[in-house]
Amino acid sequence: MKVLVTGATGLIGRQVVGRLRQAKFDICVVSRQPERPSAIGEALPLPGAEAPDEAFLALMHDVTHVVHCAALNNDRDAGEAGYRAANATLTGRLAKVAAACASGRFIYLSSIRAVAGSGFSGTINEATPPAPQCAYGRSKREGEVRMLEAYAGRPDATALRLPPVYGEGMRGNMAALMRLADTSLPLPAGALAGVRSLISCETAADAVLHLLSHPGPLRPAYVAGDASPVAMSEIITAFRQGFNRPPRLLPVPTLPLRLAAMLLGKQASWRALTATQICDQSLLASEGWTPETDTVDRLRDLARHAARAR
Repeated sequence: MKVLVTGATGLIGRQVVGRLRQAKFDICVVSRQPERPSAIGEALPLPGAEAPDEAFLALMHDVTHVVHCAALNNDRDAGEAGYRAANATLTGRLAKVAAACASGRFIYLSSIRAVAGSGFSGTINEATPPAPQCAYGRSKREGEVRMLEAYAGRPDATALRLPPVYGEGMRGNMAALMRLADTSLPLPAGALAGVRSLISCETAADAVLHLLSHPGPLRPAYVAGDASPVAMSEIITAFRQGFNRPPRLLPVPTLPLRLAAMLLGKQASWRALTATQICDQSLLASEGWTPETDTVDRLRDLARHAARAR
């Protein structure tokens, strides 16, 4: 069986390719930057959202399954239209061609931002009503809808909704937190009380392999995450331990910090910083998938490796 993997040179895509090769799948690697040297081997170019149909059809030669990892995120200049083109239009076109030409499954790597904003506090599962709050989240939700429309009546397509992903080469908020931890700045513990679900890039790839291999119909969406959520203070502490730095978390009460955020017009940032977002991965686990159980140790090792690489 041949699996087409888009975004194969990215944080999760590299791990997906490695897991699938270990499982003896034949792989077709697709990337937005196929010219970039990569350990995963030669890559084909990923067509743009406005590419002709023939460009998408050309990717499907002998393909059985599709794992769509490619996405646009963390781009402040993209705007609503840019995110929509990259994450919704492109996904819909790829899914439509795959549904017509590939006999197997379509796994779309989505995000919890497709259903909840960064300031949402609560548990997120497959039944959480979609309420995206940003351009990225709205585009990922629309990508889910377009994928499911392409596979209407067929239980062969699913959206794998992921919380923040960590691993070597990570970007976005997790990378910013690790850079912050690699300083001597004292930090207020009260502003780091929120609890978050995370997922390692390796564990996300294991979930993809599970969804491709597990017998039986796919649900429209699955939520993944490491076994236990961690507090923001634990994330910072783990990174600082990996960098061989003291935690430097000061016991500052939460109320003054919250009032300061209100006075500065930063209420949304405060809610995002202190929100508790827990991903309930019980559906995926009930079908035989095993989540990561050593999140704090993995974060510590990640920072330790970054320190050695300097």
